[in-house]
Amino acid sequence: MVSDGARSYQVIWLRRHLTYDALRLCLVPKLMTEETMTVPTAKNLMILGTGSDVGKSILVAGLCRILKQDGYRVAPFKAQNMALNSYITLDGGEMGRAQVVQAEAAGIEPHVDMNPILLKPTSNVGSQIIVHGKVLGNFTAEEYYLKKIELVGKVMESYRCLEEKYDVLILEGAGSAAEVNLRDKDLVNLSMAERANAPVVLVADIDRGGVFASLVGHMELFTAEEKQMVRGFIINKFRGDPSLLASGLEFIEARTGKPVLGLVHYFTDIHIPEEDSVALDLKVRLNRAATAEQVRIGVIRLPHISNYTDFDSLEQEPAVSLSYFNKPEEVFDQDLVILPGSKNTLSDLLYLREQGLAEAIISFHAEGGIVAGICGGYQMLGLRVLDPLGVESGLREMNGLNLLNMETELLGDKVTTRVKAKVLWEELAEPEEQIHGYEIHMGRSKVLGTEAPLLEIVERNGKPVKIQDGLVSHDGRVWGSYVHGFFDNDGVRHCLINHLRTEGRVGPTRKRVHSFHQWKEEQYDKLADHLRLHLDLERIYQIIGL
Repeated sequence: MVSDGARSYQVIWLRRHLTYDALRLCLVPKLMTEETMTVPTAKNLMILGTGSDVGKSILVAGLCRILKQDGYRVAPFKAQNMALNSYITLDGGEMGRAQVVQAEAAGIEPHVDMNPILLKPTSNVGSQIIVHGKVLGNFTAEEYYLKKIELVGKVMESYRCLEEKYDVLILEGAGSAAEVNLRDKDLVNLSMAERANAPVVLVADIDRGGVFASLVGHMELFTAEEKQMVRGFIINKFRGDPSLLASGLEFIEARTGKPVLGLVHYFTDIHIPEEDSVALDLKVRLNRAATAEQVRIGVIRLPHISNYTDFDSLEQEPAVSLSYFNKPEEVFDQDLVILPGSKNTLSDLLYLREQGLAEAIISFHAEGGIVAGICGGYQMLGLRVLDPLGVESGLREMNGLNLLNMETELLGDKVTTRVKAKVLWEELAEPEEQIHGYEIHMGRSKVLGTEAPLLEIVERNGKPVKIQDGLVSHDGRVWGSYVHGFFDNDGVRHCLINHLRTEGRVGPTRKRVHSFHQWKEEQYDKLADHLRLHLDLERIYQIIGL
């Protein structure tokens, strides 16, 4: 016989000493009988919203940081994410950037279980479906929903694995929680809360207006069982005098019988990466003019732009004025034009030609401008992009911008790797510096000329390799690479700024973000401080069961 104390000790020992992979492979039952085994169950909370871009992702990140600060092992979870911004984990799995940010806030390494299903739109009606970090295929919405039963199993497999490892899980929904036309197809909102037995907090954005109608309207559309799951509301992005809202808060609580758990004030001094295209479109509208001391870096706002978080580190540099644009005349306002990643390279190349942007970029370079490309943007800089298998769209071939002497063919298998690399071009390299980044691409580029490579990849997913990546034109004014996260490396970013200053209008500067990693940590702490001021954390902890 095994005593209760011995059983508890066994469980504690196993949780501390078994690797996560061992738990995933269900080795625990082999070491302990069902009679003696106690399965730990994490506490949880689900953050749902009244729409997209109401602040769900940032609130989850802030709660993860607060729980981490308070000594809990906490992890984020989003069953299904739709985004073109993604990230590669240590074992080569692909997941949404929002859960990466939330994992960083929680102080843990991102894992695909935190986002078991990622949808990357390839058109208005279809997406590439990624399950547990690997491509399942391209599907229309109808085809995707036919797989719901299979996908629910995948989602719950990930959720149970996280539940074994952490004390608290903070779940995030998607879009509006009251899409009645999708109720029977739901994987990520109230159906996920039900499967995880998670209490729900509903978030609304007061900045866009109609907050009372939005909250009350959502509750009216919920079934009786769904209403029971909702434990309270958070009103986000508030501006002004809170006392003027008091009667409105009383109305919401009286009408719904649910408490308002926080009135989160609008902030502009905390910078947390966002992945929603709504946030990117706002950046396009709010582009600020550069000061005389700043270098001007412009990113083309492609229709299928992906991984625009590549440029967050540049945006925070005081010596840089970063803008996103889509008008040909704005090309000539820049010191550097960047073609970013794309989920549909050929379609976006066609867009560049139809909008006059391709001609403008070529003229900009001919007049002495500097052009760079990352991933899909790098492919566009070559002679041709070929898609014989129809990987991305119905287009099979498109001429590139002819600024680098190479061509790209899109293939069926996807490269998803974490990399370490050496920068070979001295204009972007500190002596002996090794950089970190990740690759996500379907294409293979073939060098046809004598241009020099930009990088030498020395490690992929932890294994040593020796692979040349990217190109630098003979004149040094066109370069590109497949490696995302390139500018997050402090040495590269600082060298780039100094190079642009040498080539451009302004002299050297000492104003810089010295460590982008440390800067991000400071932002997560500031977010936690802000939420501690404006949320009823005592009540939220009680709802979680802490």
